[in-house]
Amino acid sequence: MNNEQLIRMKDGKGFIAALDQSGGSTPKALKAYGVNEDSYHNETEMYDQVHAMRTRIIKSPSFSSKRILGAILFENTMDRTIDGQYTADYLWDVKGIIPFLKVDKGLLPEENGIQLMKPINDLDALLIRANARHIFGTKMRSVIHQANPESVQKIVDQQFAIAKQIISHGLVPIIEPEVDINSPQKEDAEKLLKAALIKSLAQLGPDDKVMFKLTIPTINGFYSELMNDSHVVRVVALSGGYSREKANELLAQNPGLIASFSRALSEGLTAQQTDAEFDALLDSSIESIYQASID
Repeated sequence: MNNEQLIRMKDGKGFIAALDQSGGSTPKALKAYGVNEDSYHNETEMYDQVHAMRTRIIKSPSFSSKRILGAILFENTMDRTIDGQYTADYLWDVKGIIPFLKVDKGLLPEENGIQLMKPINDLDALLIRANARHIFGTKMRSVIHQANPESVQKIVDQQFAIAKQIISHGLVPIIEPEVDINSPQKEDAEKLLKAALIKSLAQLGPDDKVMFKLTIPTINGFYSELMNDSHVVRVVALSGGYSREKANELLAQNPGLIASFSRALSEGLTAQQTDAEFDALLDSSIESIYQASID
């Protein structure tokens, strides 16, 4: 674990940019960017296009450590280069931004009000590669749709079991048990989730470090208890389907909670924009998310 990065992630001002759309969500992300499916003919060409999009975002003058603490990458992006440097090295050495890696393989179908993660069969090998690529931490997502106590506990148990494996490789896991913003039981699910997270934190080793990526809570300040736990480096928020404007408005009402937005960050950016237009919009988006994160 890079101690300079750990201190910056714990105490720095800013937010985490999520640039980690994977196989299933990549066509949708490209379409929103103005690149239709007839622009590529296979998976390799599709990933070439999405890497070009991410490279354009990362190289933009507005994408800097002044307002951005970290960036979450997809595995394919980690293995690619920007200006001759691996993406994570470019982020840290050139931009001063801490690199994370999405490690989950997607979600299982909903069962008993939750979606667990699919098995991550090659995780140890991936974490070894992540260390070789100078990755600081990881991210893995599961989803809670209903306030079912046993199911919520299952989500947390799965997340922490994998988190301990990640910690053993010297990386900091971002645990992301998303609560569906459209769930009629959202507030009750959040109460169950927080209780289960606190219980699991108490079972970690004294030097173990984790982060949480959580849905913006129904009750403002609801996750402050997690932020004060000695094991927790940072608590960040996903946009969860809210527009950028709405997500920023809700985020600003939660002191200490910072953004880790994906779609809400890239909203409105297109391949057809000039570099000046692209950077002006990205700068405006970054500033609005930054202000909501430091309020």
